[in-house]
Amino acid sequence: MTMGDRSAIEWTEATWNPTTGCDRVSAGCDNCYAMALSKRLQMMGQPRYQRDGDPRTSGPGFGLTLHPDSLTLPLTWRRPRRVFVNSMSDLFHARVPVPFIQQVFEVMAATPQHSYQVLTKRARRLRRLAGTLQWPSNVWMGVSVEGQQVVDRINDLREVPAAVRFLSCEPLLEPLPALDLEGIGWVIAGGESGPNARPMEPSWAEDLRDQCVEAGVAFFFKQWGGRTPKSGGRELDGRTWDQMPAVSTAAA
Repeated sequence: MTMGDRSAIEWTEATWNPTTGCDRVSAGCDNCYAMALSKRLQMMGQPRYQRDGDPRTSGPGFGLTLHPDSLTLPLTWRRPRRVFVNSMSDLFHARVPVPFIQQVFEVMAATPQHSYQVLTKRARRLRRLAGTLQWPSNVWMGVSVEGQQVVDRINDLREVPAAVRFLSCEPLLEPLPALDLEGIGWVIAGGESGPNARPMEPSWAEDLRDQCVEAGVAFFFKQWGGRTPKSGGRELDGRTWDQMPAVSTAAA
């Protein structure tokens, strides 16, 4: 589902998309599931996923669009849940105005019964804007780290006063040895899925798991990947890894 109070993503329970659309910033974007899904939604006539004509988003990617009417959706959810923010976009995309990002954070602060998982590849903008945002204890902030060329995103994340800081190493495209996990509370790892999925070596996932165990960081193995998300299964060394981060009562 693109937005709603249920999600098939293993590490979350709901999705909330106050913005939709994105464009390529690194190798992890090459086979983006959101881009593929947006094409199907465009063909179905879904208005939230129509191209906006902007030349910056008319190539790979899909037009960045704000959805103010979606801002209040979490206020209607009474049962507490984990919410993945912008599964179809990136909240810290350069074209998302700062006041709109602040509104999203205000909604998260106003709904403390939920835990919000915000994930970005725009770690530099995240760090620059962190001081303009309120950081309630129910906001988990993460960055995508799919390969060696983007490990500097972790340093940017460390500067953010989130109660939980996490890494999404999915799709894991190469080994990530000797990561500095100081200040990181959770690591998600997984292989790529889809018809053009790039394979993940078992040793890459095993080494990342071992680093987390040694550092005392919660580790979540999402999938091996393959033609479909479930085609390779979820077991690593004969078991599933579904660890979740310890959540403090106040932002760090």
